[in-house]
Amino acid sequence: MRRMSAALALAIAVGGLGASAAAAQAAAPQGPPFPYADCLKATAKHGESPAHAKWHCDQLVQKGWVKPHS
Repeated sequence: MRRMSAALALAIAVGGLGASAAAAQAAAPQGPPFPYADCLKATAKHGESPAHAKWHCDQLVQKGWVKPHS
């Protein structure tokens, strides 16, 4: 009986975490792919050189995290 209670509690906890994660994702203003200009701004904020920032953002475009540069 004790194992069943622990398993039930775990299932409820996991279900609750899944629901809160889904709510947090729905509340996010924007998800991937992010605009290329935002990528460049973020890399500049972290001190990357313009050439390295372009390379970095191009890599993220290939992975689908950033929209292609237009």
